[in-house]
Amino acid sequence: MQPLIILVGPTAVGKTDLAVNLALHFGAEIISADSMQIYRGLDIGTAKPSLPERRGVPHHLIDVALPDQPFTVVDYQEHYQRIKARLEAGGTLPLLTGGTGLYIRAVTQGFIFPATPPNLELRAALRQEAEMSGRQAVYQRLEELDPNAAQKIHPQDLKRTLRALEVTLASGRPFSEQQQAQRRELPPNMIYLGLTRTRSELYDRINRRVDQMIGAGLVEEVASLMAKGYQSDLPSMQGLGYKELIPAIRGEITMEEAVDLIKQRTRRYAKRQETWFRREPVERWFCLNGEAGGDNNQKILHYLEGRLNQVSNK
Repeated sequence: MQPLIILVGPTAVGKTDLAVNLALHFGAEIISADSMQIYRGLDIGTAKPSLPERRGVPHHLIDVALPDQPFTVVDYQEHYQRIKARLEAGGTLPLLTGGTGLYIRAVTQGFIFPATPPNLELRAALRQEAEMSGRQAVYQRLEELDPNAAQKIHPQDLKRTLRALEVTLASGRPFSEQQQAQRRELPPNMIYLGLTRTRSELYDRINRRVDQMIGAGLVEEVASLMAKGYQSDLPSMQGLGYKELIPAIRGEITMEEAVDLIKQRTRRYAKRQETWFRREPVERWFCLNGEAGGDNNQKILHYLEGRLNQVSNK
C-alpha cells in the first residue's frame, strides 16, 4: 500500500521548510492543503512558497483557481484524488501538508459534503444581511432553520454560517442532514504528524512574518487585486491580510491599525488551528521550538524512515 505522509500545524509553525526538506530526502511531491493558496495572485498574504523556496520539489493544488472562482471542499477532494492517483501510479510518495484542517479531514476520513452547488446570488444576499443586521442575526437565523448545524459552528464563524444557510435555503433541506461524516480510523498507510511551538515563540513568528509580508509588498498585492476588480466580499479576499488591508487602502482605517489587526487575527487563527488538530488522529507531535528545532527535524526524519519501512513491509 502506497504510504501518505500528512504534516499539519498552525500557521507560521514551519511546515513549508520542513515539508520541502522531507520531500527532497524521500523523493516525495507536496500536495498543499491550504484554502487560500489555491488562488492565483494571492501570493504574499498566503505565504505561498516561491519557486526558490520550493527548491525543485513539485507542489500541487497551488494556483488552481482565479480569485473570483468558487472553490469548495468538494472541489478540493476531486482535485486531490486525481493528483494522488497520478503520484501513486508513478510510484511517487505524496506529502500532504497545510493548515486547512477541513481539507485534510475531507480527504483522509471520507467526508461527504452536500452536493448543493454554490448560489452566488443567495450568498451575496445573505452576506448583505450579515453586514446590515450583524453576524449574530444571521447565526440566530441558522439556529432557527438548522439547530444541529448551528451547534457545530461558532457564532463568529461567518463563512461557515453563511454556507450552512445558503445550502439550507437553496435546497430546502437542513444543512446538517446533508452532511454525512464517515469518520473512521486512518488506514495504516497514513503517517499523520503534527508540528507545534510554544505559544510565545509561535506568536513572535507570526508577528515577524506579518511585518515581512508588508515589507515584501502585501499592500501593493492587495491594491493590485482590487484594481483588477476583485470585490472585497469574495471568499479569496476575505483571507487574513487581505480583508484587513482593503479598508486601509480605501482610507477607512490607518495602515498601522490594519497591520495590528492582521497580527491579532492571525494569532487567533493559529490558536483555532491548534485546537482543531489536537482533535484529529495525529499519531505524534514534534516541537520545533528554538534551538531544539534542528534536533527535532532530525527526529522527524528518523521517525518517518522507521514508519515508512513499517508501511512498506505490510
